[in-house]
Amino acid sequence: MKKYGFGVDIGGTTCKIGFFETSGKLLDKWEIHTNTENNGASILNDVAESIAQKLEKEGISKDDVQGIGVGVPGPVKANGVVNRCVNLGWDVFNVADSLTTKTGLPVKAGNDANVAALGEMWQGGGKGHKDVVMVTLGTGVGGGIIVDGKMISGAAGAGGEIGHISVNDEEPEVCGCGKHGCLEQYASATGIVRLVNRKLAATDEESALRGLKKVTAKDVFDEAKAGDKLAIEIVEEVGAILGKALANVCCVVDPEIIVIGGGVSKAGRILIDVVRKNFVVHAFHACQNTEFALATLGNDAGMYGCMNMIL
Repeated sequence: MKKYGFGVDIGGTTCKIGFFETSGKLLDKWEIHTNTENNGASILNDVAESIAQKLEKEGISKDDVQGIGVGVPGPVKANGVVNRCVNLGWDVFNVADSLTTKTGLPVKAGNDANVAALGEMWQGGGKGHKDVVMVTLGTGVGGGIIVDGKMISGAAGAGGEIGHISVNDEEPEVCGCGKHGCLEQYASATGIVRLVNRKLAATDEESALRGLKKVTAKDVFDEAKAGDKLAIEIVEEVGAILGKALANVCCVVDPEIIVIGGGVSKAGRILIDVVRKNFVVHAFHACQNTEFALATLGNDAGMYGCMNMIL
């Protein structure tokens, strides 16, 4: 008898919902609008309604559903309590219990970056490994840590917040978290652009990046691949900072593999190579052979991880 489950990745603008067999086969996926009005009061109701409609359409009984996994863009404790989620307008409450009440199905919840890491471990770039560190380089820097196949949530739900490792005590600009010198300020897409603009303002060095109306992180890696000296300097700086930070993470959790995802990871081999080169310089000798890989599930990683949580 086939069993099914749902992976729900709640984002600030859309909720991505995946309908799975428990084997890991994705049968269908769709998105619904994330209604953040009224402090996100209707978000879980909308998710519950969408799932109920899918079950009715497929003619599947709740008895054949193993459960629902939910990823949330904020700190989530192991018991399903969301420790405030600014993007959604949520305060502190138990998202798992609440959605169970609305659906009549078992629910587990986790931080979105952590569940993405779980997804990549299960069916993506980290497949075949049980000890995985995932770092997501997007608008910010997210992280997820998997030890023996299980997410590390932490006491306050902040396990895996790799983006807020402090890497520069002298940084004058403020990170989104309110502190100074976080990894996110250098290795995210916005951080890379910040480094470029700072460099362009401080030097007269010739660069193809100067002629662009609005520089993106993609432009920096593209120009570095083409041999632009300033772009290469920026890529080396980012690689040095990220490689050292990941070496420090590995001293604590000693993973088999580090998976790099997010929009910046589309740079590909040039990114992996520069990070790995700097990682080896700083890594504890027992961790120097840690593998590196690119994430493969893209925006679906969260849904896969949510599904894996309930297995």
